[in-house]
Amino acid sequence: MEESHLPQQARNQSITVAVLTISDTRTVENDKSGKVICEKLIESGHIVKDYRICPDEAEQMTKLLHEWRADSSIQAMIFTGGTGIGARDRTVETVAPHFTKPLDGFGELFRFLSYTEDVGSKALLSRATAGAIDSQVVFLLPGSSKAVTLAMDKLIVPELPHIVHELTKHL
Repeated sequence: MEESHLPQQARNQSITVAVLTISDTRTVENDKSGKVICEKLIESGHIVKDYRICPDEAEQMTKLLHEWRADSSIQAMIFTGGTGIGARDRTVETVAPHFTKPLDGFGELFRFLSYTEDVGSKALLSRATAGAIDSQVVFLLPGSSKAVTLAMDKLIVPELPHIVHELTKHL
């Protein structure tokens, strides 16, 4: 559905988002990907309610996921990092099992765009994905700031109000 077909309220809706960088080495000072996500959300008129960094540890990610799920003001969550195939990459295994509705198209489109616009066949290493957990949408992005910029510019920012509208229109 094109944005012009959405109700006016949905087109102009400011979405409240929580952002989590998963990394064993990043700090607030050097977290380029988390900063890109927050800046692009704010530039688009959305609200970053919470931004944190946590190590690639399932228990800590799960704790934050439950905390943010319990906050009815948070409409979307964006996680960056831990989506590769390395031994410490645990984001997908930790978060995706909570999805009540996977959004398979996100990962497919992200890998296609990554392949055609930048990384070529290395795109097959990405396990970026998204899904809904009840009425909240959750995006799991790579830790690369270039990948985050691509996902935010081409997929998340343009579709975020529409996704939230679809998830909440019958509530």
